[in-house]
Amino acid sequence: MENNLILPALILVPFIAGFVCWLVDKLDQHLPRWIALIGMVITLGLTVILWSHGNYHYELGSQAPTFAAQFYLPWISSLGISIHLAVDGLSLLMVGLTALLGILAVGCSWGEIQKNVGFFHLNLLWSLGGVIGVFLAIDMFLFFFFWEMMLVPIYFLIALWGHAGSNGHSRVYAATKFFIYTQVSGLIMLIGILGLVVWGYIMTNGVINFDYNFLLAVANHLPPSFAYGFMVCMFIGFAVKLPVFPLHGWLPDAHAQAPTAGSVDLAGILIKTAAYGLLRFVIPFFPAASAQFADIAIVLGLIGVFYGAWCAYQQTDMKRLLAYSSISHMGFVLLAIYAGNIITYQGLMIMMLAHGLSSAALFIMCGQIYERLHTRDMRLMGGMRGQFRYLPFFLMFFVAALVGIPGLGNFIGEFLILMGSFGKYPTFTIIAAISLVLAGLYGLILIHRSLFGTPNPEQKQHYANPLKDLSAREIAILMICVIGLVWLGIYPQTFLDVSHSSMQWLANSYIPVHNGVDLMQQAVSQLDNVEIQ
Repeated sequence: MENNLILPALILVPFIAGFVCWLVDKLDQHLPRWIALIGMVITLGLTVILWSHGNYHYELGSQAPTFAAQFYLPWISSLGISIHLAVDGLSLLMVGLTALLGILAVGCSWGEIQKNVGFFHLNLLWSLGGVIGVFLAIDMFLFFFFWEMMLVPIYFLIALWGHAGSNGHSRVYAATKFFIYTQVSGLIMLIGILGLVVWGYIMTNGVINFDYNFLLAVANHLPPSFAYGFMVCMFIGFAVKLPVFPLHGWLPDAHAQAPTAGSVDLAGILIKTAAYGLLRFVIPFFPAASAQFADIAIVLGLIGVFYGAWCAYQQTDMKRLLAYSSISHMGFVLLAIYAGNIITYQGLMIMMLAHGLSSAALFIMCGQIYERLHTRDMRLMGGMRGQFRYLPFFLMFFVAALVGIPGLGNFIGEFLILMGSFGKYPTFTIIAAISLVLAGLYGLILIHRSLFGTPNPEQKQHYANPLKDLSAREIAILMICVIGLVWLGIYPQTFLDVSHSSMQWLANSYIPVHNGVDLMQQAVSQLDNVEIQ
């Protein structure tokens, strides 16, 4: 296997750039911003190179995903742990989204962050590097390493640079709550991973290995009870990060207190790692157990869809409204994953990209509005449409995208998910479709309260003088999201072609197969044929 050096570079560039930002902080306050921006632009450029040179075609009958590029380096050989990175269509698009939103996160914090600028960008870029590591790692130990590592810098982003909570909760409280939720769920997921490794050790008489293909062969020949138990452990690990009702408690507080770049990181990228984990590991490792668990997962998703929409409708804080809207949209993710066919998986890919762009843009706009009005409380807004030239257009555009207006990416994703899942789960699909009405409701409330009506008396001091409209930098950041959403809505085929092979393999693997042969013997014979570098 030829090592592709672009893969480790995708992880190292943000790490190195972040470290340099911290080192040069004392020289000039603006230097870390430029270094961080250049680092993320290089990362995006490397992703484009992988896209243009990679072969993402599906090989019929393949027992494992067809990776377009791989990098292998032995690490802890005695424990079967290696630095094994690989990219296919699924991970490539996720890495590209991470790099693009990383550029936007650096850009939107340009004027917002004024203290410890170097250390801020160290944490921001290290969290992005950890996310990219999650998307590329196919050694399960390395995957878990990046999964846990990316939590620490996000904790510091919220705890050190977050906003004071409007409901009395401090930023340290929100950061600690986020860390505890995700840390505990990560340890539960680790039980599932180690269970697979131990089972492989038993079946092969002493071989310890964390490699993806090895564990795939082990997992697909587990006794049903063990498979179900390990699957639930891994599902919980990913469900908290997604987040799935009722494991969502950390998200609203984390969003409300996080700085703008932290919210972009959380909504646009972090929760996508959970959907990626379900697709990459839970479905192919445990197809039969997942099929058995599907009804429970979809019901939880549908509860989350309505619960998130209702809570969003109740909010007065703009950021908390958007946080609950993310919980609502993630219910569609569970429906797509457990409906388990190529149409829903392709729809899920478009939805993840579109939701990443639209939610990130709206959180960026929350920061822009807060900078001008010094509040996120929609009861204190009103009348903004007459005060700004550009801001109302962008706010209405991104709310329209979030609620699924045709012609934009979110609509394509939701349409494909509903169309693909109707054949298998017609009742659940109809219920999910009804929830789209609620999305329109909280979207219209956001628009009405902030842009229309008359200014609140408490805000008249800000309206006495003309408020500063969006700067060229702010418009450029938002235009990137506009172009991306229109591209996804008008010509999604660009992205569907890249992800098709990965999604086709996943759809094929999600066919539960039970037979009466000795599972242990069959697994041993298959493990003997697994090629491990």
